[in-house]
Amino acid sequence: MSALLYGLNYLIAALRGGFFAFALAVALFCALDWMVRTRRLNPFGAFAGFLRTNIRPFIAPVERRIVRAGGNPAAAPWWTLVAVILAGILLLSLLDFVREQVAIATALMAGGPSGAYRLVLAWTFGLLRLALVVRVLLSWVRPSPFAWYVRWSYALTEWMLHPLRGFIPLVMMVDVTPIVAYLVLGLGQSFLMRLV
Repeated sequence: MSALLYGLNYLIAALRGGFFAFALAVALFCALDWMVRTRRLNPFGAFAGFLRTNIRPFIAPVERRIVRAGGNPAAAPWWTLVAVILAGILLLSLLDFVREQVAIATALMAGGPSGAYRLVLAWTFGLLRLALVVRVLLSWVRPSPFAWYVRWSYALTEWMLHPLRGFIPLVMMVDVTPIVAYLVLGLGQSFLMRLV
């Protein structure tokens, strides 16, 4: 497992450096495309033609979304840069999370059956807490409870929240049962961890 951790560390470091260089190149091309779009550079020159044929196809999907939303298409390069940066941050965060989980699994599995028990408990309760947080965050934007990105959080949390709603009243018109459920999950996990 240490070889896997070493490989993940090397991959993350390489991706971090590569992503930084890629983001700088995207920032440069986006700035140049924006300058051509806003006529700060000659839009009829050879360089503008190069940008239109080689760079704009990558910006076009973002531009279409901006135009559909009623925005200014000249802002498409900047929104493309934001999308690239967010995608890179999400990818690196996901890889960091995977590396962390592999390190935790390695450490706990070295403890034998009790380590495996602790690992399953940690992952189960972590998933339940994540589902609670996602459900609370999604309740602020009120998507359809039947949407695919909402159903999993409802399926994992409703069994806890429904009984709690029966005896916990609203506090100033706010449902506090997710907070109570989060605390109960923490207590339950610590109790079950002590059993081993």
